[in-house]
Amino acid sequence: MSESRNAQRHIEVTPEDLPLHCPMPSMTLWDSHPRVFLPIEETGEALCPYCGTRYTLKGEARHH
Repeated sequence: MSESRNAQRHIEVTPEDLPLHCPMPSMTLWDSHPRVFLPIEETGEALCPYCGTRYTLKGEARHH
């Protein structure tokens, strides 16, 4: 049985997902808490202050 993205506590994102915000549109309960933008570009990791989901950036952020 596969878990929904809401049940996952760790999600890998790619540069195409930036700017990163939680919850992401692909999450089943996309309205489970207020949208918060997460600064992941500098460190490659971010933690949502609402739900505790940890995001890891796979690859490098595009520099504008």
